[in-house]
Amino acid sequence: MISVSELGLDVDISPKILPQFGVSPKRWVVERTFAWANYSRRLSKDYEILTVHAENMFMISHMHTLLRSY
Repeated sequence: MISVSELGLDVDISPKILPQFGVSPKRWVVERTFAWANYSRRLSKDYEILTVHAENMFMISHMHTLLRSY
């Protein structure tokens, strides 16, 4: 395996990257949203040909999820 120093490349590591693991709050929201989407059978596979149709089915699925909670 070739190291970065052998190639003469500089690597800048972002100061936002922490050495310990931590779940960010935004990531949790996104993962929970996709988990709710998995309950919809239509979204479990890629049935839609057009992206617009897939987006609409995602919206319909989430509307159903929201209305079911009331």
